[in-house]
Amino acid sequence: MKKHILDTMKRLYFIEPIVAIYAFASFMVYPLVQQYVYRRLWLEITNSSYPVSDNTSHCTANSTSHSRQRDEVQKAASLFSMYSDLSSMIPSLIVTLLLVAYSDQRGRKITIILPLIGSLVYTLSFLAVSFFELNLYLLIAASFVSALFGGIGTMLGGCFSYVADLCEDSKQKTLRMAVVDMMIGLLAGVASISTGYFLHAVGFNWPFFTSAIFQAVNLLYAIFILEETRVIERSETVACCQAMQKLVCGIYNLFAGGSSQRKWILVLLIVTFSSLSFVNTGGLSMITLYELNEPLCWSEILLGYGAAASTSIFITSFVGVYLFSLCLSNTAIAFIGMLSVAISMFMTAFAKTTLIMFLVRIPAMFAIMPFPVLRSMMSKVVSKSEQGALFACVAFTENLSTNGSSAVFSRIYAATVAWCPGFIFMLGAGLCIIPISLLGILRCFHSLDSNDTQALLSEDGTEASHDPPEA
Repeated sequence: MKKHILDTMKRLYFIEPIVAIYAFASFMVYPLVQQYVYRRLWLEITNSSYPVSDNTSHCTANSTSHSRQRDEVQKAASLFSMYSDLSSMIPSLIVTLLLVAYSDQRGRKITIILPLIGSLVYTLSFLAVSFFELNLYLLIAASFVSALFGGIGTMLGGCFSYVADLCEDSKQKTLRMAVVDMMIGLLAGVASISTGYFLHAVGFNWPFFTSAIFQAVNLLYAIFILEETRVIERSETVACCQAMQKLVCGIYNLFAGGSSQRKWILVLLIVTFSSLSFVNTGGLSMITLYELNEPLCWSEILLGYGAAASTSIFITSFVGVYLFSLCLSNTAIAFIGMLSVAISMFMTAFAKTTLIMFLVRIPAMFAIMPFPVLRSMMSKVVSKSEQGALFACVAFTENLSTNGSSAVFSRIYAATVAWCPGFIFMLGAGLCIIPISLLGILRCFHSLDSNDTQALLSEDGTEASHDPPEA
């Protein structure tokens, strides 16, 4: 009887709870990471405690020495962020590429479970450093170790491959992927607001501990309850070396096989996706430091509300995808989202008051729309058996662009914060011309509607879809 109940519970194909809990637990940590590092560096550089106030801002009367110290802390914090990103980039890239493509051979769950373990290790490391006041640079080692299990790109690559396995209709696939992005924004917003008050009331240790508890629960759900979408028969399993050879061939055939038209469409879509991810992630990674700097000088509570406002764009983007898909093409939806990113970054560069800093989130309300749309467009031009290889490449380039952008933007911010803190956002707005131009080139030569997609798949001799597994 007990075994029957466990078997019944296990047959769940709902990936959304994992994404939701992961977003909630992660965004209890991410907004705190830069704040914790910033406060520790403030203590080391200024030899004074960090100014904490019940007011919304803690800016004090400006003096030359005070401004110079704040600039030094800003520079040190941005460089620390760069070192952390660089330490995790290489192992995360390798693991992401191998795991997500390997999921075509052995199932999707491995690409979800391992990053959850890495995230738990990272959070526990932060808790240990905070609780025992250990050396701050141990966090860089923690970033490296957690990256050996893959990162958020690995997990999202696995999740989107999982969704692609379940969805047969292209519109359903786009909406389901948009739902996954929306879950990230919804729960991340709730976590960001609560974390601001949590930090103000009890300090750093309890938020880190609470996040670790949620991540442990999420890991148990992924292991024992989530069902596998690609069940491989024992007779089909191969030796490790053969599996790796098959893995490399699968990624190679994704681009070498099929028509030249499909190959160039995939390349253009992946480069467009990665360049937009580079700009968007790089700009977002500097928001917290920008808000801590003069003249804003936000408190932890305002930072929580700001992070929640930023993550709310996941929800508005989902609504935008749903409504615009009724009357616009995927390409038009992606264009609107890219313009949203560019306009919001340009406005952020000139935001000098709390009100304006919140208002710049309004033009960013559709900034996430291009990502599920571009994923869906890529997914439609490959067969079901190639989804893992496709999302391995997407996750690899996304990890490369996001980690690389955080490191690059951190270094540029450190070099320009003293004379123009908003320069990094003007640069991001200008770089948006790259994905916009690439998508325009793609639109001129191929519309990627359903008929063209069917023609591409037929030309390659692959099936457009397979029946999804039974729930």
